[in-house]
Amino acid sequence: MNNFIKGLPKAELHLHIEGTLEPELMLEIAGRNGIKLPYESVEEIRNAYNFNSLQEFLDIYFDGMKVLIEEKDFYDLTTSYLEKAHSQSVRHVEIFFDPQAHTARGINFETVINGIDNALLDGEKKFGITYKIIMCFLRHLDQNDAFKTLEMAIPFKEKIIGVGLDSSEKGHPPSKFKDVFLKAREEEFVTVAHAGEEGPSEYIREAIELLDVKRIDHGIAILNDLELTKYVAEKRIALTVCPLSNLKLKVVDHIDKHPLPEMLAKGLVITINSDDPSYFGGYINENYEAVQKTFGLGVETLAGLAKNSFNSAFINDEMKIRLCSEIDEYINNFE
Repeated sequence: MNNFIKGLPKAELHLHIEGTLEPELMLEIAGRNGIKLPYESVEEIRNAYNFNSLQEFLDIYFDGMKVLIEEKDFYDLTTSYLEKAHSQSVRHVEIFFDPQAHTARGINFETVINGIDNALLDGEKKFGITYKIIMCFLRHLDQNDAFKTLEMAIPFKEKIIGVGLDSSEKGHPPSKFKDVFLKAREEEFVTVAHAGEEGPSEYIREAIELLDVKRIDHGIAILNDLELTKYVAEKRIALTVCPLSNLKLKVVDHIDKHPLPEMLAKGLVITINSDDPSYFGGYINENYEAVQKTFGLGVETLAGLAKNSFNSAFINDEMKIRLCSEIDEYINNFE
């Protein structure tokens, strides 16, 4: 089945570009920017990737991205991810980035977005991978900081399709950002939010009702609220699930404890994604492979997950139909 997954056309809808910073590239960029890291080798960096919680991961995650300073750094980071995505048959990506983590270090918003966007433009020409960019607010910061970031983003609306919400979930409910999300929608940004990862199912409800999100990122706590589960299934609100992330951050104790099968059985629209693959031990195909092996998912289910990724993307219907047809053609040729 791994060979089937390798060639299966798919989209990635939950991917933090800063979370694709591999140790080799981190050391390379640190060297050219004169940044002293607390690690001397790739092995030392990888050994540090042992987390007991989301917060422990975030501490290392934000420390690592300090090497990103110049537009070229963000360009190289994004290009490196696209090369991997292309090798795993990704046709469309919707990439998150965390501007506050960079502007707080004195990096211009323009430097960040131009580096990412230029790489995506070149990647589309080289690999045929289409893309959208989503800017995330850091929920451990206050709403005023999010408003300032939104103002920075408005001049770049042609490059940024939407806004999201990430970082430390516990103690930072979606309701904290109700006003800035309202302003974002008035500016015609689409909205998504991380909810129900380490936080409760109530955060998912808040994200839908107060932030008017079009997708829920993670959302694995949804099964604790059967009424909400039914509503989300009926409304076809997609959940961008990241199995290896959930395992690495100990949101689930073991991959066979992941709620994916029950979520599918409840009729939820599930997509498979990698989140922060450099840190969590696998890109999108490794996530597909992990759940396929654990739960014995067949070709039909895997193809359904891939079609969900296209149908849940912020692309037009014509493109969705074309990409889903690629899956049907792939299955016919594979068999």
